[in-house]
Amino acid sequence: MKIKVLGCSGGEFPGRNPSGFLLNDTILFDAGSLTKALDFKGQFKVNNIFITHAHLDHVIGIPFLLDNITVGNIWHKVNIISISSVVKAIKKNILNNSIWPDFTVIPDIHHGIVSFIKLKNGQPVKIDNLSITPYKVHHSVPAVGYLIEDRRGRALFYSGDTGPTSSTWRQLKDKRLNGLIIEASFPNELEEIALKSGHLTPNLLKKELSKMGSLPERIYVTHLKPQYFKTIRLQLRKLGFKNLKLLKDGETVKIG
Repeated sequence: MKIKVLGCSGGEFPGRNPSGFLLNDTILFDAGSLTKALDFKGQFKVNNIFITHAHLDHVIGIPFLLDNITVGNIWHKVNIISISSVVKAIKKNILNNSIWPDFTVIPDIHHGIVSFIKLKNGQPVKIDNLSITPYKVHHSVPAVGYLIEDRRGRALFYSGDTGPTSSTWRQLKDKRLNGLIIEASFPNELEEIALKSGHLTPNLLKKELSKMGSLPERIYVTHLKPQYFKTIRLQLRKLGFKNLKLLKDGETVKIG
């Protein structure tokens, strides 16, 4: 599995892009940086977009992608995939013919360029020889992380935005993870804010890792708030995990 980091920031500042992880050039997990990080050719390769939750920094690229497809006069079908509550929020609040056109009926009612696919917690979907399964995480709105498994047995879990959660790790206890992409949004000093908003600090991340049956081979940390980046980075280093790495916009990581 090859993952290009389109964006891994917990906020939008110059040089810092919101969440977006492109798997094998065609499957996207969260769309915060979709149209900022990919050129037209790259955008039109994306045909399945898995969304962890409906917060703006994880979905903002969707309307602009659909607009680029229409303006480019290129027939390209895009599936927006998530749990029912997330799909409903995107349809109601973004692609609603008020904030943005409803591209499920563009160019016409029978040939919309976007379709919505609803998933259920714990039930996998098969795409391109991959099994992708949503698992609920603890955030301020309904949210899931995604377990991605290939036919060679390699496995990656992307948490999306999450605060402390025990049920997620219980469901994954029998999975041997080659990689984990997990957030650490706030510094330890702002633990109260992190907990209220459904996020992690380095200390909270350490506690989450202790809940897992076995540590992943590689731990990739994402979603740091830019204002506290240096502090969070230092606190993560002090955790002492040799297999822990901070992600960077634009880099590519391989799993397995």
